[in-house]
Amino acid sequence: MAPSRALYSFAASLYARQTIRAFSTYPRYYKIAQSQTKIISLSRRNSCQTSTARRFYSATNSSSESADTNGPPIPPDYLTEGELHIFKKVNDGLSPVSLQVQDISGGCGSMYALDIVSPKFAGMSVIKQHRLVNRILAEEIKTMHGVQLKTKAP
Repeated sequence: MAPSRALYSFAASLYARQTIRAFSTYPRYYKIAQSQTKIISLSRRNSCQTSTARRFYSATNSSSESADTNGPPIPPDYLTEGELHIFKKVNDGLSPVSLQVQDISGGCGSMYALDIVSPKFAGMSVIKQHRLVNRILAEEIKTMHGVQLKTKAP
C-alpha cells in the first residue's frame, strides 16, 4: 500500500471512530483532505510508516560450507540441478573455502546468486575477482539473465 493511501486509510478509520485529539496534545498535525476538518497526529508513536523486511539471497538457505574446514565445500542436498552444476564448476575452478549458490530467478535457472570465499582471490581487486568467476562460468553465463556475485578472500 502506498504511503499516501495508507495515511488516508488511517485517517478515515480515525474519522469513522470519531476520535478527535486536542490540537495542543501533539507536536505535528496535518490535514488529510480539504473537505475534512479532521486533524491527525503524525508523531512517532502514531506514525503510518511501513517497514519492509529485507531478505538477502543467502538468508533462505543454510550454509553450504562443509563441516571440515580443511576440505572443499560439499554441495548441499537441496540444490537444484542448475545450482549443483554451477556449484561443481566453481568448486573445481576456484577451490573455495566457502561457496553458496542459489537460483534467484524463481526456479527457471536464468539468474543465480553466488557467495564465494576463495584463497585464489588474495591480492585481487573485486573487479578482478568477478572477472575470474565470469571466466569460469563463461558458457553458463551465455544462457543466463544475470549473476549476482559476492566474492572475497579468506
